[in-house]
Amino acid sequence: MARYKGPTNKLYRNFGVVDLSNRKLATSMRPNPSGQHGANRKKLSDYALHLKEKQKIRMTYIVSEKQFAKYYNTASRKNGVTGTILLQLLESRLDNVIFRAGFAMTRKQSRQIVSHGHVLVNDKKVNIPSYLLKEGDVVTVKAKSSDYIKTVQDSIDLALNYAWLAVDAEKQKVVFERIPQREEMDPNFKEQLVIEYYSK
Repeated sequence: MARYKGPTNKLYRNFGVVDLSNRKLATSMRPNPSGQHGANRKKLSDYALHLKEKQKIRMTYIVSEKQFAKYYNTASRKNGVTGTILLQLLESRLDNVIFRAGFAMTRKQSRQIVSHGHVLVNDKKVNIPSYLLKEGDVVTVKAKSSDYIKTVQDSIDLALNYAWLAVDAEKQKVVFERIPQREEMDPNFKEQLVIEYYSK
């Protein structure tokens, strides 16, 4: 997978990603793109708006272009609203659920936690960050990794409460109870622009 190794904060700021690798930085991020003339840039074309929204969602969940296109193709083949299904697929990723549950400070860290084999899904080791959880799946932390995850949990001072997840912080256990509804997911995403981007 192609990896971007440049200054991610500037990149995220340019595309309007608010879920940065540093949550505290996200709250103080300036609204205009980076650079000397960032605040004075011209009005974006329709294509640029579509691209920017696609990049914003893709970078929020930290998936590659190829992965994101696959998620779109999968969503477009299912019955229902393609944009909503796309976001539901992204929210169902194992690394995202680890992040949402408060077991990682960032999605990058949650990817590392999963890929290093610290978590179990239904008591079976899963080290694939993109693993899609199903309703009723139980995610737990391996016993030997408990102290490490506890250190991470203690450093997160945000109240995490998502209706589709049942989180037991003490037991370091998460139940993926159901697929989230659109109104429960990020209201700042304009997934229709992504559909228009891929429809051209």
